[in-house]
Amino acid sequence: MATNITGLNLYSTEGKVVLHVVLPTSDFRIVKLDSTGRFHVFSYSAANASSILGDEFTAPTSSCDLPFPCQSLGVCTAGANDSTCSCPARFVHLESGNCSPANGSLPPSSSSTSSASCGGDSDLATSYIQLGSGIDYFANKFASPATSGNDISACQNLCTGNCTCLGFFYRNSSKSCYLMRNQLGSLFKRNAGETWSSIGYIKTLVSGSSPPNSGGTSKTHLIAILLPTVAAFLLSFVVVTAGIIWWKRLTTKEINLGRHKSSKTASLGTDDDESTDENDGGSDILIPGLPTRFTYKELEAATNYFRNKIGSGGFGAVYKGELPDRTTVAVKRIECAGLQGRKEFCTEIAIIGNIRHVNLVRLRGFCAQGSRRLLVYEYMNRSSLDRSLFGVGPALEWQERVDIAGGAARGLAYLHAGCDHKIIHCDVKPENILLHDGGQVKISDFGLAKLLSPEQSGLFTTMRGTRGYLAPEWLTNAAISDRTDVYSFGMVLLEIVHGRKNRSGASEEGEEEEEGSGSGWSSAAAAGGGYFPLVALEGHEEGRYLQLADQRLEGRVREEEVARVVKLALCCLHEEPRLRPSMAVVVGMLEGNMEVWEPKVESLNFLRLYGRGFMEPPAAVGGGGGSERVGGVAALAGGDDTASRTSAVTGHVADGSGSSNS
Repeated sequence: MATNITGLNLYSTEGKVVLHVVLPTSDFRIVKLDSTGRFHVFSYSAANASSILGDEFTAPTSSCDLPFPCQSLGVCTAGANDSTCSCPARFVHLESGNCSPANGSLPPSSSSTSSASCGGDSDLATSYIQLGSGIDYFANKFASPATSGNDISACQNLCTGNCTCLGFFYRNSSKSCYLMRNQLGSLFKRNAGETWSSIGYIKTLVSGSSPPNSGGTSKTHLIAILLPTVAAFLLSFVVVTAGIIWWKRLTTKEINLGRHKSSKTASLGTDDDESTDENDGGSDILIPGLPTRFTYKELEAATNYFRNKIGSGGFGAVYKGELPDRTTVAVKRIECAGLQGRKEFCTEIAIIGNIRHVNLVRLRGFCAQGSRRLLVYEYMNRSSLDRSLFGVGPALEWQERVDIAGGAARGLAYLHAGCDHKIIHCDVKPENILLHDGGQVKISDFGLAKLLSPEQSGLFTTMRGTRGYLAPEWLTNAAISDRTDVYSFGMVLLEIVHGRKNRSGASEEGEEEEEGSGSGWSSAAAAGGGYFPLVALEGHEEGRYLQLADQRLEGRVREEEVARVVKLALCCLHEEPRLRPSMAVVVGMLEGNMEVWEPKVESLNFLRLYGRGFMEPPAAVGGGGGSERVGGVAALAGGDDTASRTSAVTGHVADGSGSSNS
């Protein structure tokens, strides 16, 4: 499946178009499958640069075609304006909203249904309740039949012998058998004009000693007698158990306080605290939708006792490992488990674990055992962009650089506009752009990311990022928005163009680079005071774009190609966030679907101050008068150290690290 400026195309395995949905001409599109099962196509038009992404195509249009328009086994009936839900005949509504058999037999959603149907309970027998006429299952519209050409008894036997089968539909015209497995969604009422017909049956469990309809009155009286007794016993058991647990925890806490009251770091928890490793499985950070949970010993074995270190950052090192299924992974070991480290860990689990995008690193699992915190990522075998861009190996070709920039831009655009909640990365830099064979490009390290609701989109308290990529709004109390990521991406674009750090003489480790490294600066760069964004601005004003390109390319790039990327990078660096393009617009410009904006030089004059501020001595920071301003500018134009800002704005806290998973 793919979208372009003309519409939506569905391809066969041979690469042929089997379905084409014509849509209005658009400069940029994003497709999204939401949590309800609806498929959306959003578009953006350059004619109105301030507009947001518009929903121009949605399928299915009827809510009755979704998996859960009603509760389990509810019948959805489509209406002129809205749909209604009801229970099938022989079923009644429960307090939970689900539908259950009226004859008292066990419903198919019960956990005992599958175990008993597999022979786990000899006192229960499998039975079936027929659904009314004109009722069908949503999945039957696109699922393949389990069998064809057999009678209905063979279909029933197939469901009875299958532990995961919860019911079946039999279509008379084609003698096809459709099974409903694992979980039951909603049913729907067929339209009167549909000629094909099918009959459905729901699997239930009944007592083997008597049919479900017999002894109903005596069973009701028995339940009325036993229920209060059982409830009183369970309540007493829960109260006693809770009291014992509370007493043990209180006693343990008093012992630990007496043992460690002189230690300042005891409350943070360290790797030396082995007493809780076996008992604490991370139950205090339960979050719905968590990925696979690993034990510390499993990850210790996967990484060969953490011997193959492939990267490091502010919150710990990253190690290469291999899971039992032979999958290569990158294991990030959080070495600082204090308040910020713990918040970063929980943020990464909640955000990355439920996001799937081709340009975002996937979180495969985690470990939260005792004081140990580890994250398990998919492995990117070409490491991070900074090693390919600033290293001593062969220089990246121009088209490869543009492809990398496009992949990173698409990942950020999805974080900003494609998720259910807006996500701001806050630490966009080459170290957090990972590469893999086949041209795969993925954004990593969501330790600084923060889910924003619309009313919270401008509120942060404690934020961390990497100097040299921080936007000007970090020097003020201005709101931090998705345009902050756009600024950082613009800085990365300039480094991609030139093949070196924007700050002269800074390497990945913050040390002096050796002369003759093969990616030397031009004379224009030297004249610019060692701050390449200022050099790029002056080159743009004078029309000297080719001199800004990496000299290792040796003329293998045209000046108009460099000019297009440099102009786009400068547009991302506008001092006013509202003047910067969104990441969706950046993607359109990089892919050539939109004209590149002309940079507003008057909004880039602050780069001249940044260039001069970079040359100021460190003693200027915190001084009086204008020295404090210049010192702050020098900090933003600096190297790779971590900078932080605390704002007086009341809001939510988002922490992170400068680490990468490779």
